[in-house]
Amino acid sequence: MQAAILLFPGINRERDMILAVRQSFGREPAIVWHKETELPAGTDLVILPGGFSFGDYLRCGAMAAQSPIMRAVKAHAERGGYVLGVCNGFQIITETGLLPGVLLRNAGLRFLSMDTMLRVERNDTVFTAKWEKGAEFRAPMAHGDGNYTADEDTLDRLEGEGLVAFRYSDINRNGSARSIAGIFSPNLRVLGLMPHPENLVDPLMGGTDGKPLFDSLAAA
Repeated sequence: MQAAILLFPGINRERDMILAVRQSFGREPAIVWHKETELPAGTDLVILPGGFSFGDYLRCGAMAAQSPIMRAVKAHAERGGYVLGVCNGFQIITETGLLPGVLLRNAGLRFLSMDTMLRVERNDTVFTAKWEKGAEFRAPMAHGDGNYTADEDTLDRLEGEGLVAFRYSDINRNGSARSIAGIFSPNLRVLGLMPHPENLVDPLMGGTDGKPLFDSLAAA
């Protein structure tokens, strides 16, 4: 699988993503500047990493969603290509409409930077195949706007169609509806989540809890 990592002004997690992809895929990802209009030929997976694109002005992810490269990302997703958005990347892809809902200010209005525990809701996807269903794993969180919110009909649809990817299994610190930490698109090829699995892919980082996500993609 060939990955392309998008780079916007203010993004700061691209190096972590490069390391995660390099370790699991055994190859270097392409780095794509937000002003490009096309993805590299042969791109299978587009990754939108975390950070503070455009300084989080207007709304988190709102300005990045208007970048030229996002038209190519939407076309890629519509063709059935894979897309992974983490933290700010999740915010960007909800702003583009690739995933439903919105990420609001955390409950308590405080920036959260700490480890959290996630539960895998299904393992029959290209993102989660290397986990057991119901497995719990540790992932760092670092966000001020991670409170996933959607109307009740949308939440019921996500639940009913099995589109909840991960839930907070210890404490729902940011107030996300139904403890949702990540969701899939209906075709299971777009994943957005708030915590950072890419920050735990090597023992030198303090653990490898997040590595199964990238190993799953590498095996797809």
